[in-house]
Amino acid sequence: MLFNSLEFLVFFILVFCLYWAIPIKRWKLRNLLLLASSYYFYAQWDWHFCFLLGFSTLLDYLSGIAIEKASKKSIKKIWLFTSIIINVGILGYFKYVNFFVESFNDLLISVGFRPNISTLNIILPIGISFYTFHGLSYVLDVYFGKFKVEKNIINYSLFVCFFPMLLAGPIERAPHLLPQLTRGHQFDYHKVVDGMRQILWGFFKKVVIADNCASIVNLVFEDPGQHSGPTLIFAAFLFIFQVYSDFSGYSDMALGISRMFGIQLMKNFDTPFFARDMAEFVGRWHISLSTWFKYYIYKKCSAFADSEFSIVHNFYTTNTVV
Repeated sequence: MLFNSLEFLVFFILVFCLYWAIPIKRWKLRNLLLLASSYYFYAQWDWHFCFLLGFSTLLDYLSGIAIEKASKKSIKKIWLFTSIIINVGILGYFKYVNFFVESFNDLLISVGFRPNISTLNIILPIGISFYTFHGLSYVLDVYFGKFKVEKNIINYSLFVCFFPMLLAGPIERAPHLLPQLTRGHQFDYHKVVDGMRQILWGFFKKVVIADNCASIVNLVFEDPGQHSGPTLIFAAFLFIFQVYSDFSGYSDMALGISRMFGIQLMKNFDTPFFARDMAEFVGRWHISLSTWFKYYIYKKCSAFADSEFSIVHNFYTTNTVV
C-alpha cells in the first residue's frame, strides 16, 4: 500500500476521520486506533512479518523495563547486549546473508574454484531497518539514562511502528516522539492544512519528478551500449535526482500525514544539493539516519576513547557507515 495509491488514500481518510472523532480525553483509544491501523498497513505487504515486528517490539519493550529495574550494572548490560545482538542479528540475516553468500561465491570463482553455494530464499521485510533502529535507540536511551522507560505497551508499540514512518522513515528517537504519544492532541486546522501541503509536495516529487526520471533512466541503462557518452552522463545525473525525489518525496508525505494527526516527525532532507562540501551533504541527506549513527555510535564510542586517534577513528568510521 504505497502512499501515492488510491488504496492508501481511502485507508488514510478513514483513519483520519475516526481518529479525530474520538474525544481528546480518550487519547489512549486514539493511540490504539493508530496502532491497529499501523499493523493493518504493514500487513498489506506481507502479514507474516507482523509477527516479526511484534517480536522486535516486545523484545525492546521488555528490555527497557528490565534495564530500569535491574539494580546491578552488569545485569543492565546483559539486557542491553541481548537486545542489540538479537536486533542486529535479525537485521543482518534478512539484509546481508545473501550478499555475503554471493560475495563468497565470487571470491571462490576468482581463484579458480566452482562453488555450489546457493543463496537463501529470503524475503526482506519492508521497513525492518526503521523499526529496528527505533527499538535500539529506545533501549540505548533507557540504558544511558537519557529517557525514562515507557511502561504503556500501546504507546511504545506505536513509537516503533507508526505507519507514516514505516516505509521510508524518518528514524525517530524516543525523547522526541514518545512524549507526543502520551498526551491528547487538539484538532488544529492550520496543522491539517500544512500537512496536506506537505503531502502534495511529496506526491509531486515522487510522481512527477522521480517516476518520470525513472522512465528515462531505465530506458537508457537497460541497454547502455546503444547510447552515447553524454546520454549516459545525463541519465546518471537523472538517477541521482530520481533517488532524491523518490526518497525525500516519501519522507515529505510521511511528515505531512503525521502532521495531520497532530504529530511532528523530524525533517529528513534539507536541500542536500546546496551543500558546500561532502560532509555537509551527508548532514543534509537522510538526516535522521546520520543523526542516529552519530549519536548512538560516534558519541557512545567516543565516550570510551582514550586518545585523539580513537576519536578521529570513531568519526571516520561513523561517517563511512552512514
